[in-house]
Amino acid sequence: MRLCINLAAKGFGHVSPNPMVGCVIVYNGKIIGEGYHKKYGQAHAEINAIRSVKNKTLLKESTLYVTLEPCAHYGKTPPCADAIVKLGIKRVVIGSVDPNPQVKGKGIAKLVKGGCDVVTGVLEKECIDLNRRFFTFHREKRPYIILKWAMTKDGFMDSIRSPDEKPLKITGVAADKLSHTWRSEEQAIMIGTNTALMDNPSLTTRLVKGNSPVRVLIDRSLRVPLNSKVFNNFASVIVLNEKKSSKKGNVEFVKVKFKGDELRPLLNELYKRNLQSVIVEGGAKLLNSFIKEDLWDEARMFVSNKEIGRGVKAPLINSSLLSKIKVGKDTLILIANRNSQ
Repeated sequence: MRLCINLAAKGFGHVSPNPMVGCVIVYNGKIIGEGYHKKYGQAHAEINAIRSVKNKTLLKESTLYVTLEPCAHYGKTPPCADAIVKLGIKRVVIGSVDPNPQVKGKGIAKLVKGGCDVVTGVLEKECIDLNRRFFTFHREKRPYIILKWAMTKDGFMDSIRSPDEKPLKITGVAADKLSHTWRSEEQAIMIGTNTALMDNPSLTTRLVKGNSPVRVLIDRSLRVPLNSKVFNNFASVIVLNEKKSSKKGNVEFVKVKFKGDELRPLLNELYKRNLQSVIVEGGAKLLNSFIKEDLWDEARMFVSNKEIGRGVKAPLINSSLLSKIKVGKDTLILIANRNSQ
């Protein structure tokens, strides 16, 4: 199962909104096939593993290991559970049950009905953690939320400035590249009105190879000019506002019934659009709102050696420290929300 997990991880950033899945087939104590879900819309892990087996006659006496319950419904591909039963594989070991209502328990039921000996819950915690975005999306009915910001050694995100002045440069090149790598790994990136007006960011993946995420702008009164960089053609844009709903080109305006500063109505719109993960890059007010409502799953903070004495205070967060990592001259602090584990 650990090999299955390692295989599954190779699909990270390529299979969303599907989960990452790895599969290994064992005959008489030896691995005879392995595979993983490589790209959304393409063959699932179980099918790739089966295809890799040279002598298909061995399948009836083999055990199939897979990180996630085999699918039971027709989507982009036929059900994997049907293929396993049809080939006569008699034993299937599953890491975790699929939380998707279309699958949940149905794949296992098909396997059992087809005569398979099914074992579940092997390295279950590790398998769920692998697909924490997918599990959060289906269990909590919202995207997996990653909070990200950079701050000075004395705890500030930016200097006190006007929109005409450039944002304070806090992190170095290594941290900037890593931030862009993260963007390529998530389905969406979110900012608020003030950040769009003050920083005029494009929110694309420019420093590394990879897809740019869907850009989500919270702009209740539509104050952000349409010639701002966030509206360029390099990626799709969703503008959550209380004025209008319309779509033109790569920009979709979504009218939302705001309830004060509550974030749930906004996340519901992203859930409807099957966006399973969002990296929130600010500003301070938006980040603090996620923290206050406890609607976040992990936080990533870059801390530089710079000190500025006064400015825009960085959010304060209190939860489970995962690790501290040196990234160039900056320090990356990773935090998990203990309440979402």
